[in-house]
Amino acid sequence: MTGPLLTLGVHETLRAAARAGAPTVECSLDLDRSTTTVEVGEAEWSWQGQRYPWLESCKDRTIYYWTGEAFEPVARFTTSLIKLVPTEWGPPTFEIDGIKMLATAQGSPYADAERKVGLIQPRGKVILDTCGGLGYFAAWCLLGQARQVLSYEKNPDVIWLRSLNPWSPAVGGALTLTEGDISEQIATLPAASVDAILHDPPRFGIAGDLYSQVFYDHLARVLKRKGKLFHYTGAPNRLASGRDVPAEVAKRLRRAGFDAELIGDGVLAVK
Repeated sequence: MTGPLLTLGVHETLRAAARAGAPTVECSLDLDRSTTTVEVGEAEWSWQGQRYPWLESCKDRTIYYWTGEAFEPVARFTTSLIKLVPTEWGPPTFEIDGIKMLATAQGSPYADAERKVGLIQPRGKVILDTCGGLGYFAAWCLLGQARQVLSYEKNPDVIWLRSLNPWSPAVGGALTLTEGDISEQIATLPAASVDAILHDPPRFGIAGDLYSQVFYDHLARVLKRKGKLFHYTGAPNRLASGRDVPAEVAKRLRRAGFDAELIGDGVLAVK
């Protein structure tokens, strides 16, 4: 991410300063990762020596990035509408066809990832991150001094979102990011090659293969003995779905050779 990112709240802060006649204003242009000084004027605003126009239309729940010529929403439509969405916490979530991929109702998705990564104790470990998303699991693995993080993400549009999100970790060094479907790629990984696994799949209804016995058997195969796995399940409505997904997940993991327990919004398992 090289240019400024705007949200409705930031744009309103800039416009309010301009209307008040203030020459500058302190705000964040990187989704609350840092603060900076912006020069504001009636016709435009300036940052780091470059001038930018006011947005004619600035929508809520939208993040805008600078293309070099104009501000555009951080969104793409290839096979699905994929969009980076601001949160009150700073670190954004993202949506696919209007379905939120990271929970934000109770707190920051970035802080939530910190808690979950802590369950597998990343220090010094080789970690398989099956569904990379915005990379928040990977970021906390790196901060937790993991030796290596092997991250997979099958959707190129999600990888593009990562390139514009200042909260997503840079690829390189201890972090590798492979564009590929882990349900297919898992068969290529050597047995007992990772120390821990983080599995954060989309919901069961759209990614059933990532909840299958075959896939869980592969997870057990690539994980070293006594290695830990955290599997996010969320808390799907049992009355609406007619299924107890967390209990089903735990049952299949046990069949694959894990000791598994329900914990929070997922399952923690040990091979």
